[in-house]
Amino acid sequence: MRYVTGIGGFFFRANDPEALAKWYLENFGINLVPTDYSVQPWQQQAGPTAFAPFPRDTKYFGDPSKNWMLNLRVNNLDALVTLLRQRGIVVIVDPETHPNGRFARLRDPEGNPLELWEPK
Repeated sequence: MRYVTGIGGFFFRANDPEALAKWYLENFGINLVPTDYSVQPWQQQAGPTAFAPFPRDTKYFGDPSKNWMLNLRVNNLDALVTLLRQRGIVVIVDPETHPNGRFARLRDPEGNPLELWEPK
């Protein structure tokens, strides 16, 4: 049987795609999609990826009108949270360290929920 080898892209609608792409680049280093094939797209480090459908009435994402939440793996949660807060971005750090690591929550400029995860 053949299986996929990973997620090849994450595509979603935005009110201002250019501004939102720039925000992700500036705050997380996620390169914009190249405009030609001579430029490499963003490369992520190999690591675990959770693929988890949630019940329609989940409160895990916060705003019930949002249908997705992006979880980003990070190497140093404290350093990134400090940087984001210096840029005026509200970040809520989960005070508990879980068996799989530490987490923080924020929203992008269009209100989409994001979770930062520093694996153990």
